[in-house]
Amino acid sequence: MKYVLAILAIAIGIAGLVAGEADDSPGLQLVGAVLVIGGIAFGVRLARRGS
Repeated sequence: MKYVLAILAIAIGIAGLVAGEADDSPGLQLVGAVLVIGGIAFGVRLARRGS
């Protein structure tokens, strides 16, 4: 179940990156990038702990 949160954060981050690119909004791109990086870090942390 926790992996679903990581995948959801990555998906929302990618959507933010795409929407920010279409709207030429650097703030939305930054938020999307932070969500993607955070989701990846969270997923790696979960995988290393084995939970």
